[in-house]
Amino acid sequence: MSEKEKEPLLSAKNIKLFTAPLGNDNPITVQVLGICSALAVTVKLEPALVMALSVTIVVAVSNVVISAMRNYIPDRIRIIVQLVVIATMVILVDQFLKAYAFDVSKQLSVFVGLIITNCILMGRLEAFAMANKPWPSFIDGLGNGAGYGIILVVVAFFRELLGSGTVYGFPVMEKLGLYKIGYENNGMMILPPMALIAVGLIIWFQRSRNKNLVEKK
Repeated sequence: MSEKEKEPLLSAKNIKLFTAPLGNDNPITVQVLGICSALAVTVKLEPALVMALSVTIVVAVSNVVISAMRNYIPDRIRIIVQLVVIATMVILVDQFLKAYAFDVSKQLSVFVGLIITNCILMGRLEAFAMANKPWPSFIDGLGNGAGYGIILVVVAFFRELLGSGTVYGFPVMEKLGLYKIGYENNGMMILPPMALIAVGLIIWFQRSRNKNLVEKK
């Protein structure tokens, strides 16, 4: 085995694979992928966390499977194979949620199944897993899943806090006594358009701090 093949599991290259999607290569705010689910499941923090974890697991494991099979997949059917792998993982995640987190599964409704059509997954399988070894592909999947999840959690935190007065179901505003001094929940925060506005504000904030992202886009 050559020295190149003995590259450490947590080499600088692999660490960058994980950290880049958390910031300057975020799949939602920079690549503008996975927007639909980001808007649909962020009314409350709990379903947003579950969706973030589900997508991370699906993209990471699917990346590994496709990477391991990449040399044996005929080019003409590679998209079909990728979809089969993704669909299998999504079904497993969906059944797990129904078995162990049924209430959350009902809140997420069809959106777990729609992970199959999430652009992030197909993007990572086609752009990365088909050309790289399993371990870097796994790291890439974790990073992109985590980057996606961070945006979901941030948006859901503020929408639930300002719209319902709670965080993960805990009555924060009530405990702080804000209702007694006249504070009222902002019902607009739980409406679908506010999710789009919240994501737009995050995109604006990130790109205003890093002008290079505008050129990259």
